[in-house]
Amino acid sequence: MSRDPLASLSSTATPQSQPIPGRSDQIPNAAGGYVFAKDLWRRVEDFLILGTTGGTYYVTEHALTADNAGVLFQAIAEDGPRVVALLTEISTARPARAPKPRPALFALAAAHAKGDPATRQAAKNALHKVARTTDHLATFYGYWKNLYGKPGPRGAMPVLNRSFRTMMGSWFLAGDPDEVAFRACKAMQRKTPQGEDFALRDALRMARPSVTDPRRRALLGWIAGNVSDDEARDELATVDRFLTAKAVTSVGQAVRVVREANAPWEFLPDAMLKEPEVWDALVDTIGMTALIRNLARMTRLGTLKPMADATRRAAARLTDREALVKARIHPMDAWLALRVYGSGSAQPNRRAVAQTWDPVPEIVDALEEAYELSFGSVQPSGKRLLVAVDSSGSMGQHVFSGGSRLGTAYEVGCAMAVMLARIERGNVHVIDVDLSVHRSRVTPRTNLREIASWTPAGGGTNLALPFTWATEKKMAADGIVVFTDNETWAGNSHPVQALNAYRRAVSPHTRVVVAAMTATGYSIGDPGDPDTLNIAGLDASLPIVVNGFIRT
Repeated sequence: MSRDPLASLSSTATPQSQPIPGRSDQIPNAAGGYVFAKDLWRRVEDFLILGTTGGTYYVTEHALTADNAGVLFQAIAEDGPRVVALLTEISTARPARAPKPRPALFALAAAHAKGDPATRQAAKNALHKVARTTDHLATFYGYWKNLYGKPGPRGAMPVLNRSFRTMMGSWFLAGDPDEVAFRACKAMQRKTPQGEDFALRDALRMARPSVTDPRRRALLGWIAGNVSDDEARDELATVDRFLTAKAVTSVGQAVRVVREANAPWEFLPDAMLKEPEVWDALVDTIGMTALIRNLARMTRLGTLKPMADATRRAAARLTDREALVKARIHPMDAWLALRVYGSGSAQPNRRAVAQTWDPVPEIVDALEEAYELSFGSVQPSGKRLLVAVDSSGSMGQHVFSGGSRLGTAYEVGCAMAVMLARIERGNVHVIDVDLSVHRSRVTPRTNLREIASWTPAGGGTNLALPFTWATEKKMAADGIVVFTDNETWAGNSHPVQALNAYRRAVSPHTRVVVAAMTATGYSIGDPGDPDTLNIAGLDASLPIVVNGFIRT
């Protein structure tokens, strides 16, 4: 007698190459398995945090970018003010949730270019919060110009509507005049993503803001070239400091103005910022975040080199526990800095030549110690966690931040697992998963340099295994965290079916966090399950979010 084909359909054990019967919310992933489509707002959040640089193992950077842009435009059409609120929250969070600001700037430009009046008003109110520097403003303008779609004569400046003029003007009107002056003095001109020059003077011509306060009027007139240096100096202390710093013509003068007037590095002439001696002085005066961001530059110039005094002083600052706490340096911040600096290369702009440097061992050590010290203020949840890191072949795809390779998605997932193990202080067990479960090398004391040599086992992906393995081991976990690109396809049951079986057999109240390493728009996590959370893997708040979600 032939087997009844209808008997093979099951809602409790379905091959991952087929959708679960009765579930209309599943879609095929790039590997041929069926997973859950993320809702619109989770996809937007993933894009804002993860971006699309480098693509994925299965999807090219261009295709991934086009897909995420379509999702963003859909969200703007559905609820533009909500998009603006989300990108503002991610951009202004401390610690910073997103490694780089460009996705948020693109989303803000899209919101204003494509949104309704309420969305444009929300974007206008958010501009000065999201675009905090001239470089950010130039990037925003370049994206907006591309998206607005109304070019001016001969393809020059687009025809500007009143809403956009008001928005640009808000950048110059938000905050105390000295605060605006500080932002302006740090950089008067930058380039757009298209490589075009963008000057604050041009932005003022676009905006034509109306002001009555004499100090702000002096500032805007000075930027536009209509107010003399002396007049601006009389009104604004920041302009006076800037002009004093800009007037230096020798390395000795630059060093004096840094040490005696505490001039910010951004105020110095570009020529002085190419001098190792100037950066030697700046090592002691710039803020902690600026110090971390300029380590590669100082190494390229030769300020930081083996056994140099500047290297010793920089390392001392990087390992000052109180200074790290005061600057709110998070373990994720320190880890990202370590990986970027240790990579020895960066190419933030695809049109520019890649920058390279030889990482100084003392600085690498100091960044590792900064990472260790930054855990001090993070409190454990007190819950038992099973952490599964996807070790399949697709996790060998590289993850980028600012043009630097952070490592493979597998390395990044292992690093996140180490952070959770450190925070939870022994209440974490970590496994690797591909077509079988492997013992992970992650422990709370794993040295981050070790992870750089680790490679995923390769082969296929069965993300039902963390749950079936935990069921077999009768491991009663309060939470299960999975780091993955969600490209699962193997196995005779879906992850959600295996999770349901685990909850029935072992731990009915276990919560699950699926941390996506790429912005693909789908997840193994059931969006209808209130005890399952989908989150972006490079979100700096991940350890805190996991902690809070599992704790409640």
